[in-house]
Amino acid sequence: MNHENAFAEEAQEEVRDQQSQQRRRPRKNHVHITTAEDTSDNENESSPLIGSAESIRGQRSQHKRGYSYQKAIDEPWTGAHGQGDRPWHKKPSVYWLLPAFFPFCIAFGGIIVPKTYLIQDIICRDLLSDRSANDPTFTFSPIQPGGGNPQCDDDTEVQKRTATFSLYINLLSGIFSAIVAPHLGALSDRIGRTPIIACATVGAFLGELITIIVGNFPDKVSINWLLLGYAADGLCGSFTTSMALCFAYASDCTAPERRNVAFAHFHATLFAGIAIGPIFAGALIKATSSLMAPFYFALGCHVFFILFTSLIVPESLSKERRLAARERYTSAKTDRRRSWSDLNILKPLSVLRPKGPGSSPQLRRNLLVLATIDTMMFGVAMGTMQIVLIYSRKRFHWDAVASAGYLSTVNVCRVTALVLVIPLLTRWIRGPAAQQSAGHRGADRLDLGVIRVSIIFDLIGYMGYAFTPSGTGMVISGMIAALGGVGPPTLQSAMTKHIPADRTGQMLGASGLLHALARVVAPVVFNLIYRQTVGTFAGFVFVCLGSIFVVVSILSWLIRSGVYLDESSVDGTTEEAEPLAGFAPSESTT
Repeated sequence: MNHENAFAEEAQEEVRDQQSQQRRRPRKNHVHITTAEDTSDNENESSPLIGSAESIRGQRSQHKRGYSYQKAIDEPWTGAHGQGDRPWHKKPSVYWLLPAFFPFCIAFGGIIVPKTYLIQDIICRDLLSDRSANDPTFTFSPIQPGGGNPQCDDDTEVQKRTATFSLYINLLSGIFSAIVAPHLGALSDRIGRTPIIACATVGAFLGELITIIVGNFPDKVSINWLLLGYAADGLCGSFTTSMALCFAYASDCTAPERRNVAFAHFHATLFAGIAIGPIFAGALIKATSSLMAPFYFALGCHVFFILFTSLIVPESLSKERRLAARERYTSAKTDRRRSWSDLNILKPLSVLRPKGPGSSPQLRRNLLVLATIDTMMFGVAMGTMQIVLIYSRKRFHWDAVASAGYLSTVNVCRVTALVLVIPLLTRWIRGPAAQQSAGHRGADRLDLGVIRVSIIFDLIGYMGYAFTPSGTGMVISGMIAALGGVGPPTLQSAMTKHIPADRTGQMLGASGLLHALARVVAPVVFNLIYRQTVGTFAGFVFVCLGSIFVVVSILSWLIRSGVYLDESSVDGTTEEAEPLAGFAPSESTT
């Protein structure tokens, strides 16, 4: 109780400072007096949320009794929900988080190839050792971690066991992260983004630590210890939750119509890390003559990310926003009786089916379709990452250097599309960034166009994987598929634009849950398909992936623009967004 009182006093002090600064500035926006019929418990994204817990409860009480209160709905977007008046070094921005996120992504990209090859080589060594023990006439050449082992590359049983082990690690990480991801997202609404982002990285740190131990002592430490590392990673939320929390941070700092650009920055940083990471890892391996060098580097990057996020990055949620989220959580917890449904890990997905004033069937359809497309595309990307490397190593005999070059080339194309195409399209169609935000207004025609075109690029690229006759064709197919990388940030941005600001953590937490489930289901399906067809037509798995993109493309035409949750509405309808310049009015269902 003392802690809550102190927290409320800090929030009141911050509010008084902001009000004092606002009185010294000339007012340009009028205050609109609204009635109980056009107000709601949740504030509009562009209006500041001020007051202590007591004042918030008082306002809600007045609202329920039918009284009116003042609400500055015409205030311009100030960033980070009322923190726009802070000094620059305390003002939250995506540009604070990106410098810490970049080395984290380099580490993530740098260990993809070494870890895949390390697992395959240890499995191959164990398998060939068992064969040699059972058959004295069987001999095999020494296994050198990092590639260059034709016996491992051409052995179908090694391919099957590697795919199976990849399945196990994805199951562990995915199941645990599916359980904790929505809770971490909702928790970040109450206590802030930065501490939860830092905590979500602890699992990755422990995972790399165990990998170093296994890689350095393969004769004494079983490869199964890697499963423990992936379990720890999942219990902390894994990489998918870290990305979702970074998106929540960006949502706090960015006007709704600019979120696709902010999310694109994070995706560009991720794929830039995946592009630079393999090159840097290859240089480390060559300089140290050790496959384990990239894992030491990754360990250092995780420590830097945790410390930088915890100590330097400004918190994006203001104290009053966190206080309101705590009050809403406490109130809901008090009013609700515990039941067996609380143990349902899918319960957080209810945020995708909002009901009550302001909701509509089209809103629920939009959210479900967007979440479905996003989950399926994420599952394809994560479920085939290792399969692409195993497949290219078998079919084209790529070594670690060739695989690293493929990843770098493909992700350079992806970063170029994210850094140039998305911002230029947004600037051209939506106007300059200086224009003030009108708040959340749902997806618009630009969002829908980008999503649909990105699916086509993915379809062409994955079909190219299946039928290309050469390594060069494999790289070209990857470059085409990389252009589809503009779709995921647009999907995530569109989802947050359908709901009020105080549900951003819940929405992205639910997205993290779906991503975690995709990490469980997709690798199971794709690895089983590859395992069963690798001896006949290894590219069949990519044909199956192409059919997924056909389904996703059809689903994308069910989304309508201009639909969003308007909780100030009392008749259960939603407003339609203002049409963008150059586009006809939306045909969305309200």
